[in-house]
Amino acid sequence: MTAFAFRITHTDGDARCGVLSTPHGDVQTPAFMPVGTHGAVKGVTGRDLESLGAEILLSNTYHLYLRPGDGLIARRGGLHRFMHWNKPILTDSGGYQVFSLSERRTINEEGARFRSHLDGSAHLLTPEKAADIQAQLGSDISMVLDECLAHPDDPRAARESMERTLRWAARARQRFLAIAEGGVPDVVVTNPGQAQFGIVQGSVFKDLRVESARRTVEVGFESYAIGGLSVGEPAHVMYEVVGHTTPHLPADRPRYLMGTGTPEDLVESVARGVDLFDCVLPTRNARNGQLFTSEGRINIKNARYAEDDGPLDPACSCYTCRTYSRAYLRHLFAAGEIGASTLNTLHNLHFYLDTLRRIREAIVFGRFESFRVGYVGRRQ
Repeated sequence: MTAFAFRITHTDGDARCGVLSTPHGDVQTPAFMPVGTHGAVKGVTGRDLESLGAEILLSNTYHLYLRPGDGLIARRGGLHRFMHWNKPILTDSGGYQVFSLSERRTINEEGARFRSHLDGSAHLLTPEKAADIQAQLGSDISMVLDECLAHPDDPRAARESMERTLRWAARARQRFLAIAEGGVPDVVVTNPGQAQFGIVQGSVFKDLRVESARRTVEVGFESYAIGGLSVGEPAHVMYEVVGHTTPHLPADRPRYLMGTGTPEDLVESVARGVDLFDCVLPTRNARNGQLFTSEGRINIKNARYAEDDGPLDPACSCYTCRTYSRAYLRHLFAAGEIGASTLNTLHNLHFYLDTLRRIREAIVFGRFESFRVGYVGRRQ
């Protein structure tokens, strides 16, 4: 039904290398997806992303639905054509954005009612509506609508939320299949090869995670994601939940950990069998002057860098580090120059993408565990 496929090429312990195939090309996994919320990664162009080696982007269903609208994008030929990005795109369902609008939304069995952060207009996002929007956007991978809870929560609330997410998943899958078969005439399908991922929930409760994984797999999706983490729980708890969940997901499908995280999170999650990641951290931190380096984080705003003629990271080969000094980068940030965001973002994205490249190389050569220990140890 779709052009979606996944092939594992190497393993080292629970860490895997693979090739994810989509209608718009292949992705080498483990992979990091830069976040293009509005159909653009803040601070950089598509040309920049290609030069950095990005193979897949994430875009935001909630924001694109509100502006410019999925109908307008469909009339432009879909999101790939609209944003001139001819490589794979994953779209989230909008569930996390609705979750974050705690004062503007209510959730019931039908879906999530919320008011737009743009103009206050009322909307209802249902599992079916989320599938419709993403079909019109034409992403290569679409996500089901799920309910995400904040941490901490109690087991009863977590179970109720997990059960609702499972019921929504079944409705989303039914709608996705109906769209693919041409049974939803009002939806313009701009990418017939789109795949749909289910999402495992259950907060930090391992028994709920196992049950959610089993029942989500029973619904039957092209692949599966782990949601509801990086919402306030300690890192070691997240690692435990991930490590407990991945063995209950199909080994021949990619595993996507949503919204995570720091470079250390990526390394530790790969060690637990995760293949796909996204996070706003590298781009958001870049705009705030927080930069990732081989020796840890740097706050380029610090006065100590005012006369530092050295590169941001001597071990980095990105354009920013090859060309500019810490003193100049600090000056740009202090002066409020737009170029500061661009140069910082180029570096942080390069750092993340290069970290995944090095992870893949370590897996291929059977030395991932020594890489993991050395990487995490240097940054503590």
